[in-house]
Amino acid sequence: MMKKYFGPSTLVAAAFIGPGTLTTCTLAGVKTGYTMLWAMLFSIIATLVLQEMAARLGFVTQSGLGEAINKQFAKGAGRYLVFFLVIGAILVGNAAYEAGNISGGILGLELMVGQWEIWPLILGGISFALLYFGKYKLIERTLIVLVILMSICFLLTAILVKPDLSAVFKGFVPGGFNEHFILITGLIGTTVVPYNLFLHASTISKKWDETSTLKDIRIENAVAIILGGMISMLIIITAAATQGQVESISTAKDLAIQLNPLLGSAAKWCMGIGLLAAGLSSTLTAPIAAAYAAQGLFGWKKDEKDFRYRAVWMLILVIGVLVAMTGIKPILIIQFAQVANGLLLPFIAVYLLYIANSKKILGQYTNKIWTNTLGVMVILVTVLLLVKTLYKLIGGF
Repeated sequence: MMKKYFGPSTLVAAAFIGPGTLTTCTLAGVKTGYTMLWAMLFSIIATLVLQEMAARLGFVTQSGLGEAINKQFAKGAGRYLVFFLVIGAILVGNAAYEAGNISGGILGLELMVGQWEIWPLILGGISFALLYFGKYKLIERTLIVLVILMSICFLLTAILVKPDLSAVFKGFVPGGFNEHFILITGLIGTTVVPYNLFLHASTISKKWDETSTLKDIRIENAVAIILGGMISMLIIITAAATQGQVESISTAKDLAIQLNPLLGSAAKWCMGIGLLAAGLSSTLTAPIAAAYAAQGLFGWKKDEKDFRYRAVWMLILVIGVLVAMTGIKPILIIQFAQVANGLLLPFIAVYLLYIANSKKILGQYTNKIWTNTLGVMVILVTVLLLVKTLYKLIGGF
């Protein structure tokens, strides 16, 4: 049963449920109550649509999105432009996310056992050991455990705060476009992560082969992403339930501290374990996603022991640890990563949509009309939100 419902897609869920998601969902709940639940629902649908295309590409071709880009842009100026955009956003964005992931894991440890200067080195060391010595299956199983652990922690927390269920259901009605569009962009940006498209397509062959079916892959994709989306919604619900009961909250750590009067020690441990699990799970996925992307783009051999593959994920991990040790606020690091990935998302999504309709590449497994319709809608919404956000930011200078 576990084999059918958990696998490569779990890496995607583990990747987007990181400290950035925790912080953004906390802010959404505190600032707007339950009204942004519809935006998270849209983000989940968008992730399901795009990740299904990536998974199908990996299953049919037994190669990743990076390989597809490498073949499509074999030469010319377009190749250099595409490689610059992809490598810049994937490597730089992942390095920034990695610093935020490690910092988020540290916040969880500090909530439970207190501050310690070498926490970044310890978390970095654990991640290094798992990535260097652990085989893919071990990493996958570790992430499955962490995602399930996060689900339990945030479900318990959401139940304990006793949310207004009628208000929760009303939160799924779209609204707040004009006044909260930056927050909506943030919720989408922390869920629909471009590097996950590379990660998913590259890892799909680790589990599924020609004896499998697309139905199996789609079931696994839906289970993992819906589970990850449920965690995000639970965080919004928990934060929204604190409106009028606690003072200002700016991060998930603040939420745990402010919940102490309501939940006692349960708040510290639920949020602490959740933060640690979120940070550690994303700390593992960001480096290997960057490594898979580089592997495909540059046509390196498919070997996780290849020194170039290892050099990429080591670089991402080391940068993350070093930045986390500088004391720079994690929220600033995460915001930078979201901007980088936000700029890349429409481009990657358009290219993925093109590939998913190519009979030359996918044969009989190209997109259906409903998939194309949803894909175009996702791209249009993300582009409009991105343009509006950039206009707002530029106008602020």
